Amino acid sequence: MQEKSPEKSEQRRSKVRKVRIDAESAGQRIDNFLRRELPGLPKGRLYRILRRGEVRVNGGRVRADYKLAEGDEVRIPPARVNASGVPPPEKSAAAILERILFEDKRLLVLDKPSGLAVHGGSGVSHGVIELLRHARPELKDLSLVHRLDRETSGCLVLAKRRSALRALHAKFRDGAVEKNYLGLAVGDWQLGEQVIDAPLLVTNRQGGERHVVVSDEGKPAQTRIRLSRRYRDYSLLQCSPLTGRTHQIRVHAQAAGFPLAGDERYGDAAVNRRIRTLGLPRLFLHAQSIAFPDDSGNDLHFTSSLADDLDEFLRKLR
Repeated sequence: MQEKSPEKSEQRRSKVRKVRIDAESAGQRIDNFLRRELPGLPKGRLYRILRRGEVRVNGGRVRADYKLAEGDEVRIPPARVNASGVPPPEKSAAAILERILFEDKRLLVLDKPSGLAVHGGSGVSHGVIELLRHARPELKDLSLVHRLDRETSGCLVLAKRRSALRALHAKFRDGAVEKNYLGLAVGDWQLGEQVIDAPLLVTNRQGGERHVVVSDEGKPAQTRIRLSRRYRDYSLLQCSPLTGRTHQIRVHAQAAGFPLAGDERYGDAAVNRRIRTLGLPRLFLHAQSIAFPDDSGNDLHFTSSLADDLDEFLRKLR
């Protein structure tokens, strides 16, 4: 389902612009704002212009995770961008609509398939957000509330309004969001219920690829893990991240001595080769559910059934 960026597309060089942030645009990260303002700009180039200070907010440099505030003035430097943008295939855009689990005036919850990035970049032209914006052009403020790795399937929440995005980000910061994942680990988990408390540090490999390691220099990270069921030499684990760090569940599982099946980055290469022969071509990690209170205090709870390819693999293990 993933669409690769075309080798060539019509481009133009944009001019220097200054944009004043209004109430509806406030609350989003500067890198996400720039993705929309500079369509087609490679991800690496986007983060370079931020690091070099070519992007200015109120005259000063900002980090990629800076949250825009109402009234901010953003200086956007000249860049080579897509003149019109290459639209995604209609078939892919239509298919993503069939995976909507819930929708109201403020939110949209999607059952994301494995293999689809949440947004374009790094050689991928169309992710979840591009497909949905193409299929639903009236949703001009549609934004990702959180992220899932490209290979991870399951519940993904998007905001249809900036006000909803800000409210949900506040709930994440306050610890009011509960997320549960199913991950198949290599090995026999006999540790009961554990909270893996290990700080995580994001490093960059050659080529800009992100890699995460346990390090005292990293940010605090906690994941609650317990056994759901055993399958031969594997353990199906219920994983609840209490923080939201990059690759958190995968790295914490590995640090505990139980790497996730099919994890090409943090797993066991020999085991992964054997798993592929059994019919598992990808990472076994599924975002099973997400829950949080709405603005009236009522609990919202969304679930996604285990993806068909993962369910089929478990049947083979049985």
